[in-house]
Amino acid sequence: MRSTVISQDTSAAPRMTTAMLTGLSRSGERSAGWSGAGATVIGNNYTLVGVTMQGGESLAERYSRLARETPDRRRVDLELRGLDVLLATFFVVVSLPLTIPIALAIVLTSGRPIFYRGERVGRGGRVFTMTKFRTLRPGAESRLGHHLGLELVEQTEAEVTRVGRWLRATQLDEVPQFWNVLKGDMSLVGPRPIRPRFFEELAAELPAYWQRLVVRPGLTGFAQVRRGYETSMVEKLAHDLEWIADRSVRVSFHLLGRWRV
Repeated sequence: MRSTVISQDTSAAPRMTTAMLTGLSRSGERSAGWSGAGATVIGNNYTLVGVTMQGGESLAERYSRLARETPDRRRVDLELRGLDVLLATFFVVVSLPLTIPIALAIVLTSGRPIFYRGERVGRGGRVFTMTKFRTLRPGAESRLGHHLGLELVEQTEAEVTRVGRWLRATQLDEVPQFWNVLKGDMSLVGPRPIRPRFFEELAAELPAYWQRLVVRPGLTGFAQVRRGYETSMVEKLAHDLEWIADRSVRVSFHLLGRWRV
């Protein structure tokens, strides 16, 4: 793959480009829908990226490389990382007294394993293992693996255990993900992490999908706070791009105050 990067004035207004199927301006207003694969807008450093694809790489490999090559490492990312470490440490300490009772409840009602561990795509296309308290019946992953979006939500409901339903309602099933935040795999706020098997499919359907790889995936984000699970993948991407463009400590606190995963 060959790529050409042309940096523009960072104070300039965002450009409408052909790689975005849907996008946002710096003010957060949603822009018109576009399609194609020529150039992209990333964050507040409005960088034009012209790409010529060659060779036998998959879409996932190509877009992962694009994300790694994108010169968008701003000071705000260091500030957000410091906030992640501080708050995640606090939440881990506060939640420790709940961990053992939750683990016992899971084992006594539906057996082992206590945790769900699944591969997810992180920043720069790096695959990591995300950990949660198990809320579904054992073996549910193999039965649900081929579903995506609203269909996945509907099929998952039939697999939820009694304890799992309570954990989801209270969002306590997400507690182990604070360890993912401390390890640097995730952030408190960002696009929700997605399974590797779905990434290439969505990247093919949504030309701007690779831009999610510019930042760490998060426990919550604009899409979850504003709309929830029923939101289409196109609309979720628009919300994710808004976070990427306007991410800051102030916006992060705003979203954490309305936490929803």
